Amino acid sequence: MNIIEWKKLFPENWSAAIFVSYMILFVNQGILVRWSQGKGSTYEYNTVTVVLLTEVLKLVVSISIYCLGNDVKNMFVEMVKYKKVFLLYMIPSFLYCLYNNLAFVNLAVFDPTTYYLLLQFRVVITGIVFQMVFKKTLSTRQWISLILLTVGCMVKQFNVNFQVSTIVPALEFNVNTFFIFIQTLCSCLAGVYNEYLLKAQGANINILLQNAFMYTDSVICNLAVLTAQGDILQSFDNVGPSIFSRPEVVLIMINNAAIGIVTSFFLRHLNSILKTFASALELVFTAVLCWIIFGIPLDANTIIAIAIVSYSIVLYSQSPVQNVQQNSAVELDIQSEDRKVLV
Repeated sequence: MNIIEWKKLFPENWSAAIFVSYMILFVNQGILVRWSQGKGSTYEYNTVTVVLLTEVLKLVVSISIYCLGNDVKNMFVEMVKYKKVFLLYMIPSFLYCLYNNLAFVNLAVFDPTTYYLLLQFRVVITGIVFQMVFKKTLSTRQWISLILLTVGCMVKQFNVNFQVSTIVPALEFNVNTFFIFIQTLCSCLAGVYNEYLLKAQGANINILLQNAFMYTDSVICNLAVLTAQGDILQSFDNVGPSIFSRPEVVLIMINNAAIGIVTSFFLRHLNSILKTFASALELVFTAVLCWIIFGIPLDANTIIAIAIVSYSIVLYSQSPVQNVQQNSAVELDIQSEDRKVLV
């Protein structure tokens, strides 16, 4: 068996720190959302408002950090200069908006471990979209690892009856399954397209400014969702008592804001494929922590799924995708697109 290619997996000194931070923050998010639920897995606060306030927090943090090393006037000049990129960020912003709002809906139905396992169906889709966008063909080993990752997720959705040695499908195709599928699709498309903007259209733009583009568009998208619901004004009634007085909800917003910023650095310096494996690792830690904190048992399915996912991660780490240094074809497109943006 080949050894793990650590240098290819984490090409920069602090790449591993980004990877670990991303996992920790996402594990925290699932647990915090679970903590914030009331009786019957319901939410006693407006989840869309929380998502909107989180996007505002991300925007404020990104602009604040950017202004520490840049002039405020320069920020507006850059925003006008790269207005096309600003508009392009509306696409992943809308997808992330839908993803974030569906997260609350789906976590009210599925336990955190099942929720994260179901989301892993995005792995193969991400691989396909990644190849199309970056014109990179994944190797056989890489595809096998991706397929194993997906199989590990599917194992969780079967009831294994060891007494009769049969496997009975446990997944019911209903509206909740559909919502999970939509959330998965949003994750795939938004992640790869966001990576493309960071490495192609926005290759020469400060990453914090790109975050400002993303979160400004996200605020617009969330306001549109509230408007569509017909309660844009009512959403801010009693915001203090229902949101800011609850530490778990405040922590959800802070943690999610950190996720957004860390994700941008992840996609800029690593890639979408590795991001799917980081997401898969979350289920290992989420399963153990939910067992400890909430008493959610680790059944045979979960243990088998975790074992398969863990092996797929080891297999992938022996031949990881490199989309940081070895992307000359994309860089040629970057120069062409940047010239168009500057015109």
